[in-house]
Amino acid sequence: MTVESESLESILSHGARKVIVCKNDIDLSKKNDNILFILFVEESQGSAGGRIGGAGFRRISGISCFVISNCTEEKIFETQDNDVISNFEIPMSAVAMDIGLSNGSPKVIQGIVDEELVNAYLKLIH
Repeated sequence: MTVESESLESILSHGARKVIVCKNDIDLSKKNDNILFILFVEESQGSAGGRIGGAGFRRISGISCFVISNCTEEKIFETQDNDVISNFEIPMSAVAMDIGLSNGSPKVIQGIVDEELVNAYLKLIH
């Protein structure tokens, strides 16, 4: 799971398995306005990689939310509380998604651009 001091870029570049749900395409070199929910995923035994035939399950172990606005990023939410997490679902439509890091280099992550889902998640944290 993430620590409080971790930047958005370091979370996206490294670390635990995660699914990103964002309002707009991610390009950290441009710092365009965006809202990103990071769903840290814990895999069950038997659910390696593509979850062959749907076997196994994925469970959210933590959630962080970042807002990029006026070329600055701010973490506005973070939880590992199972009661809060139980209100969130991993979007089944998440796919491999190209993003841009602040140095311009590309990275592939698992995620989805879905403004409606971001708005639904925002309602859950406010």
